[in-house]
Amino acid sequence: MIDFCVLGSGIAGSTIANLLSKKYSVHVFDKARGAGGRSSNKKLKGNLSFDHGVQYISPKSKVFTKIIQKLSKKKILKTWDGNHLDFTFEKKTLNPKYIGVKANNALSKYYLKNIKTSFSSQIIKIEHKKYFWEIKLDDNSKHQFKALILTCPFPQLKKLAGRYLEKKVSNLKIQMQPNITVMVALTNKKELPISSIKFDDNMLAWAANENSKKRFKSNLNLWTLQASLKWSKKTINKYKTNKSIMNKLISKFTQLTGLEKNKIIYKKIHGWKYSYSYQKTSLLSNWNKKYQLGICGDWFGGPKVENAWLSANDLAKKIK
Repeated sequence: MIDFCVLGSGIAGSTIANLLSKKYSVHVFDKARGAGGRSSNKKLKGNLSFDHGVQYISPKSKVFTKIIQKLSKKKILKTWDGNHLDFTFEKKTLNPKYIGVKANNALSKYYLKNIKTSFSSQIIKIEHKKYFWEIKLDDNSKHQFKALILTCPFPQLKKLAGRYLEKKVSNLKIQMQPNITVMVALTNKKELPISSIKFDDNMLAWAANENSKKRFKSNLNLWTLQASLKWSKKTINKYKTNKSIMNKLISKFTQLTGLEKNKIIYKKIHGWKYSYSYQKTSLLSNWNKKYQLGICGDWFGGPKVENAWLSANDLAKKIK
């Protein structure tokens, strides 16, 4: 029987899986088609792609900065240079922006390189059977493990594992925020000297020029657009059926940038219902020895990739 089942292949899931794999057998499950979770990458064709979740990593703590710099030397990550425009004029320290050399799921892929993974596999039920965990997938197959690690967003955690959660976890006041992302490709052969734009707008918050990441050369210009929190809250439950939501966001983008709407040849929308949490809790992770159940995720500490990594490392120490 395999020691650990890890649910989720995002930063938290891939990090804890990697740490545990040094001593235990590990199997990672994810409902998505590939690794990365919220740092997923959407392919257009060939090597043309969009980072439609996490846009970049900007480490703050010394320990995480050291890891990111190490992965940069290994050419897993690289700095995202160029002109990052901020029309909100917020006063922030200008930390380096790191991105994946091939895509922003590079960190998760690197950590999962030698670990057993099952994608397109959604866990619909978990049950503790006294001495082991049994998980049921959406294909009705059942699998047994000695211990279970959950890295899903807080609302999904409570739904899936509510009966096994300690009160100090279930009573946490977590408010997960949504995010709407739109990907567009334009037939504009001119390379724009802009890497990203932060807008002062109620609808459109941010736009990333995917060409500026220098992963590919193309006659197409690829942009990833992220809606404001206000617009995301307003539209997250209807974006799949209401096409005007995507079109309005695109219209706002072309209006603010001057790019020509009639040159758009590709457009796609994606919604993250439980994207991140601004709050910082009293916990970094949780290990329930009685049930051999571990929980980690960025929402324990904040909205950043770094919070997910720190949570996973904290859980690994508690398990040991």
